[in-house]
Amino acid sequence: MLFNVKNTLKLIYPMHYSESVYRYSNEYEVDPMLIFSIMKTESKFFPYAKSRRDAKGLMQLMDITYEYAGGDTTSSKASIYDPDTNIKVGCWYVKKLSDEFEYDNDLVVAAYNAGPANVKKWLSDERYSKDGEELEDIPYGETKNYVNKVLKTYERYNKIYRD
Repeated sequence: MLFNVKNTLKLIYPMHYSESVYRYSNEYEVDPMLIFSIMKTESKFFPYAKSRRDAKGLMQLMDITYEYAGGDTTSSKASIYDPDTNIKVGCWYVKKLSDEFEYDNDLVVAAYNAGPANVKKWLSDERYSKDGEELEDIPYGETKNYVNKVLKTYERYNKIYRD
């Protein structure tokens, strides 16, 4: 019975594109379970996903993030949708945010959604952070829900694949 439950959970929480996820999460020293959680939340593993805010691909990258990471959106816009490329840039960006926010997943995930400048602003505002290091509240409802969803998904990935 337990075996069937675990198999069912693996269907709900798949590890699509695992070769790329493991390769780039290892290269950039980020947790692959966090990458799977972001991808599942952002695109449900659909490589051609596009948000109403123009975020693209599996990890819902903005053109500016893609360009900042060295991608060329002018000559090859389709490459942002390439799963391997999108995952590589996404892992690079999660690493950048992890370094910036000292591997605090709450802050990293909030910054992934709302941008690092907003997270820094919230950390310096006593309404949202008492100590300047942790957020007690997130003023953007979308970001608050996003952080909760990604971290809950992250918990589940760890429970299913690491336990």
